[in-house]
Amino acid sequence: MVVPYEAIRVGISELRLAPYVAAEGGDLGRALRLYAWNVEVSGAFLGILHLLEIRLRNALDEQLCRMYQRQDWWDAPDLRIHHIGRRAVVRAAQVVSARSGVITHGHMVAELSFGFWVGLLGRGGSCDYETRLWRPALRHAFPHYRGRRQPLYTDLDHIRTFRNHVAHHEPIHDRHLAADRLTIFRLLGWICPDFADWVTPLDRVPEVLSRRQDVVEGRLAPRF
Repeated sequence: MVVPYEAIRVGISELRLAPYVAAEGGDLGRALRLYAWNVEVSGAFLGILHLLEIRLRNALDEQLCRMYQRQDWWDAPDLRIHHIGRRAVVRAAQVVSARSGVITHGHMVAELSFGFWVGLLGRGGSCDYETRLWRPALRHAFPHYRGRRQPLYTDLDHIRTFRNHVAHHEPIHDRHLAADRLTIFRLLGWICPDFADWVTPLDRVPEVLSRRQDVVEGRLAPRF
């Protein structure tokens, strides 16, 4: 197969290809194969990132419903959340209302972003999430975690940033991707080891990581 290098270069853009060309010492053929592998590994990570996000938000939502004794905990009078989180709640309610005409618990939980949920495990500024949310409620979302809030938040925020790179089609080939995968599974295990065990055999990231060199050198074709 003749590779249409010029069409690909124009179609992807020189600016977007530049990090890959630099990584492969100016070899355009290797750079394009690395780019394709980057698409492949990003797609592989989407599955486990998807399941981490779903499991995290359900675990946190369960604890907040229990703490405030209501499903619409985001409207509880005694809930104090940072202004960034409050704006996220307002936007989510507007989207849900515009889409279905009624704000339901399930739709709100789904609409609130990964960043919102991770943010609830941060410091919270003057809202003091440590004493108002973490100690009385949110620590129970991680029954298999025995550490302090901050290291857990650091891990989750690291994965939030990684997820955004994947979602926005950015280069991830230069990251320690095996470590990112281990962090995802460590977080899942802290929430529910049985759930993590279910996800493990479904995960194709290790296979894709093992293919990198062969793909870049042209011995295997990328698949995405």
